[in-house]
Amino acid sequence: MKPLFIALMICVCTVMAKGQPVAGQTTVTEWQYGKNGAVSITYDDGSYNQFKYALPVMQRLGLPATFFVITGGIPGSKYHGRFIGRPVNTIIAESATIPTTAQNFFERCSAAGYLGYKGTITYHTRAAGLYDDGKTEQAFQLMDELYAKVRHGDFQPGYQPCDEVLQEKGSTWEDFRRDAAKGYEFASHSITHAGMPGLDSANIVYELTKSKEEIRNQMGEKYTFSAEVPYGYENARVMSIAYKIYPALRNRMPEAWLTELDRPSKKTPAVNDRDYVQWQREINTRAPLPLMKAWVDTAVARKDTWLVLVIHGVEGLGYEARPVSLLDTYFQYIKSFNDKLWVATFGDVTKYMREREACTVQSKIINGKVKITLSQSLDKKMYYLPLTLKTYVPAGWKKVNVRQGKRVQSVSTMKDEKGRYLLYQAALDSAPITLSGFQYFPPQAIE
Repeated sequence: MKPLFIALMICVCTVMAKGQPVAGQTTVTEWQYGKNGAVSITYDDGSYNQFKYALPVMQRLGLPATFFVITGGIPGSKYHGRFIGRPVNTIIAESATIPTTAQNFFERCSAAGYLGYKGTITYHTRAAGLYDDGKTEQAFQLMDELYAKVRHGDFQPGYQPCDEVLQEKGSTWEDFRRDAAKGYEFASHSITHAGMPGLDSANIVYELTKSKEEIRNQMGEKYTFSAEVPYGYENARVMSIAYKIYPALRNRMPEAWLTELDRPSKKTPAVNDRDYVQWQREINTRAPLPLMKAWVDTAVARKDTWLVLVIHGVEGLGYEARPVSLLDTYFQYIKSFNDKLWVATFGDVTKYMREREACTVQSKIINGKVKITLSQSLDKKMYYLPLTLKTYVPAGWKKVNVRQGKRVQSVSTMKDEKGRYLLYQAALDSAPITLSGFQYFPPQAIE
């Protein structure tokens, strides 16, 4: 064994002398499995056709996805739409003499869908959009118009939810649990698909916390990580509340290491001074297939891009509905880059990036073996995805045993312009990693 050990040390010194990576040099790859980029396929609203038509296509191709579902409309849900505040009859009566202003807009807009009449929810939705766009006077006028019509008896008694809730008809929690077991992520899209820039704080909190509680009770804690505030709003007041409830929002992800290009953005990933780019693109009637394929090509060509695809309607049901035949063709195109793109749920990509950014890697060579230690301060109950490590090893190591606790892998090495290395999965736990390989030398090289 002595000649072999001496030869190993000589080999390591030779690698150092040539200016190549020192054996044991270890980094966490940008994406799982050392892929070029990441793609997350996400669906908003949970409309029935997403599961009837699109999910079977993804399942056939082995593609995961994230479904942001509206929880209040699913049969068996405990929490449904309601107004948190004063009696609505009092608010209606006041509207006869007190016009809508900045002082009472949030209360009136929050109550708008729960005045006891059908058709009022659309006024809430429109007013919230106007307010978020800075058109506050128009939003106030719309509320005055609504309450005047209510006082004049222009609506039929009852309650009617928004179209997005009605389009979920046919889905059940049992269906969601079955699909989640196949690897699909389910996440919150609020209780009623409310326009949250038009809600006061109490009603925003209700929509988000009770939707989260519903998912926890029906699906489990694992599915309370991600959320999407309806309509993709990035309203600062709403976001400040939502950040405290959910670890990850598709709306905004303000991280020092992430550049965000949201759905309305006309920019494409360019020169980037941060580690990652989150690039959201919407699959809608204005996005032809060649353009959609170009998004994928960009993610493949770069090393830093996370392409987040947003889908609403499928097969004639839902907003900007697209035919399943188009989705099938597009998903096959994504799948064709399986060796270059990591396709994963929104939650998993978020977790991986945060784990990588928080991780500290230490490595050293002891007795001819590479010892690697990973450390990070994230909550291990929430952040548990394995990281992909890239470690350079002595040139003669063709096969490497990777041991971490009781887990053992046998991994073949590869070569790049810097030297011989291996890619392998490592858990973020307290167990150090040991790499050991067989160093081969021709007989004449051993004296």
